[in-house]
Amino acid sequence: MDKTLQTVAHAMQSRFGAEVQEAHGEMTLFLPPQRLVPAAKALKEEFGFDMLMDLTAVDYWPQLKPRFHVVYQLYAFGRNLQLRLRTGLDGNAPAMDTLETVYPNANWFEREVFDMFGIRFNGHSDLRRIIMPYDWQGHPLRKDYPLGYEEVEFTFNFDEIERKKPYAKE
Repeated sequence: MDKTLQTVAHAMQSRFGAEVQEAHGEMTLFLPPQRLVPAAKALKEEFGFDMLMDLTAVDYWPQLKPRFHVVYQLYAFGRNLQLRLRTGLDGNAPAMDTLETVYPNANWFEREVFDMFGIRFNGHSDLRRIIMPYDWQGHPLRKDYPLGYEEVEFTFNFDEIERKKPYAKE
């Protein structure tokens, strides 16, 4: 692993209580939600992670604590380094502070995560749906979101589903 990433990991562990995980040459820092914004600010100002490349979420339903992980992918142009930040959120009314104050491009990423997963970002400048219609009920990427009337077709249930499918009459 890059010495700079080791230095970053050590600093994040001592200052913010980050849990460090390394796999396949990539580093992930697990942080509590209340420490994510100050840690991201330190990563940007002190270690040169000047770009938020991506932000998404993962739903671990039926597990409820933490049910969601919000995942941030950061990049340092000057050193050509990538770093992943993760934070866990409970399943009941998941919310955390916005990262918009540190990385302005978090605006659209956070709106997408809100729209698809229902995770609220406190302090966000314009938290509203970005993909689904404004009157849409629910959050489609949650694992407990209803799939609709039709069961997913596999080889083991193909015949049963084909019998139930509503086809147009000739």
